[in-house]
Amino acid sequence: MDAHDDSPAMTLLRLLAQGAPAAELEAVAPHPSGPGDPAAAEAEEARELALRVRAAFDSRRRREAELTGLVETARDLAAMRDPSGILEAIVRRARALLGTDVSYLTLYDPDAGDTYMRATDGSVSAEFQVVRLSLGDGLGGLVASTRKPYWSADYLRDHRFQHTGTIDSAVGDEGLVSICGTPLVVEDEFVGVLFAANRSPRPFSPDQVALLGSLAALAAVSIVQTRSAEEVRRHTAGVERAAAAHDRFAELVLAGGGVDDITKALGDLLGGWVVLLSSEGELLSTHGSAPLPDDGSAGALARSRAVRETDSTGRLAHDSGTDQWAIGVKAPQTPLGTLVLGGVGVLDDADRRTVERASVVSALVLLFERTAAEAEQRVRTDLVADLVSGRGDPTSLATRARAQGIDPAGAHAVLVAHADPETPRRTLLLAAHAAAGPGSVVGEHDGHVVALLPSRDPHEAAAELARRLSRLATVTVGAAGPTTLGEDVPAVWREAVRTVSALVSLGLAGTGASASHLGFAGLVVGSAPDVSGYVRQHLGPLLDYDARRGSELVKTLQAYFDAGGSPRHAATDLHVHVNTVSQRLERISALLGPHWQRPDESLELQLALRLMRLSAGGSPPR
Repeated sequence: MDAHDDSPAMTLLRLLAQGAPAAELEAVAPHPSGPGDPAAAEAEEARELALRVRAAFDSRRRREAELTGLVETARDLAAMRDPSGILEAIVRRARALLGTDVSYLTLYDPDAGDTYMRATDGSVSAEFQVVRLSLGDGLGGLVASTRKPYWSADYLRDHRFQHTGTIDSAVGDEGLVSICGTPLVVEDEFVGVLFAANRSPRPFSPDQVALLGSLAALAAVSIVQTRSAEEVRRHTAGVERAAAAHDRFAELVLAGGGVDDITKALGDLLGGWVVLLSSEGELLSTHGSAPLPDDGSAGALARSRAVRETDSTGRLAHDSGTDQWAIGVKAPQTPLGTLVLGGVGVLDDADRRTVERASVVSALVLLFERTAAEAEQRVRTDLVADLVSGRGDPTSLATRARAQGIDPAGAHAVLVAHADPETPRRTLLLAAHAAAGPGSVVGEHDGHVVALLPSRDPHEAAAELARRLSRLATVTVGAAGPTTLGEDVPAVWREAVRTVSALVSLGLAGTGASASHLGFAGLVVGSAPDVSGYVRQHLGPLLDYDARRGSELVKTLQAYFDAGGSPRHAATDLHVHVNTVSQRLERISALLGPHWQRPDESLELQLALRLMRLSAGGSPPR
């Protein structure tokens, strides 16, 4: 049969079989033989059916293409591990499948509470590529706040959305007209918004919106999975890094390393500075460029907010103002110190575990050092107790002294240190040991902290020890000696005990002195009062002047005191003119200084005069 003899219905079937487009089907016209021709009506109905079949075929083909695209997208996303590459692939595939001019993706920022542009495809505007959308603002902000898709054929004229100058300016700069956005959500976790847009007013069909939603679902799952995988990788790497740090700390301890090695290792691992403070806030160890003053003290660090916070909680604390971290170093129920770190920025979980391990290892090292120091201190305390009590064989004592680096035959000052009640005796003992220096021995006896220092000047030794201990607390030091480490030590020690008690009683707490420097009080507390030395100490300039000039300054001074401080009455007793007494008193002031009439100095002078009269029949000491 000739093709021209085919009926319209057969022609339509043939075109359908050949995959002809809808336009060719519409071009097939019926051949009516006249008005009301049934054949023409059948032909028109056949054409409508053919167009419907064509549309169904096109829809199915388009749906198959979309499904194929989704499968390919899922496969591509599954093969990617770089988060930035995944986002670029998503927007590129969305633009290709929907056939739009532009596609872009924003991610949710939980800290800022908005979404920010993360990836684009087809965009040409720099302003558009950095825009941020607050929740509720614009089409994208509405999608983010409601977690529902929205679309508009003419966005800038669509009053359903909350327009802002920033968003409208960016959209206008990109030239976008029609926009469709759909949320990225996984198990109620909002991730971001995926957009498709055109630069002309083209409406989005339900199929396009659904396709964009399917892409968004794939994108959300891929992003969350990638983030989870990255978290796992970071966690695994962190665990490995923390374990390696722990191994390093353990190796240092096993090799006999101290806290200096621990702080250095921690600083090297985290890249900042590290300071270890004692429980009293003293500097134990430092590594890196720690902010310490010129004198090397750590007072500011010890008082920082991070240290105070970790002291109260025991956990790692951070001071954002100074960007310092701190963690307590302690044994069970026993604070040993604090680790302070700086210049390290943000610490992740692995870094925090590293710091925690460093604090534990530092506590272990400090406990080792404390145990060793206490064992050594017990040996020193036993030696001091035996020396000042007179117990033990002299030969054995000398041997034990030499074992501590002390020369038993050398001259030693015996010092007794007394601190305020708030200062633990153990703290004072360890501080005195550190301050005493080489060749010394420090211990305890009868409730007193005792130090034996190589020195021929007990007064100078006591003053220096009190000065060194002043940073710890108010410490008073009484001294006696010098003596060798023999039978005289007990008596010398008792004098030092009386001297420190006298210093506190006289209101001289925080100083150091020997009995010979306490004036008349030294005569009371001293083991062998040096009366002659006391007299010369106070009256020596007058005695020497009288000896050279044949004057009577000492006699005039005595008459002045006997007369109750009256020059006129003193002149009567001396049988001289009152002007003579006045001139002699001026000479006394020149020799003794202008303050000799003050109560304390006057008392010392009167006592010296009385002792001079009592000794050797009143002859002046030479």
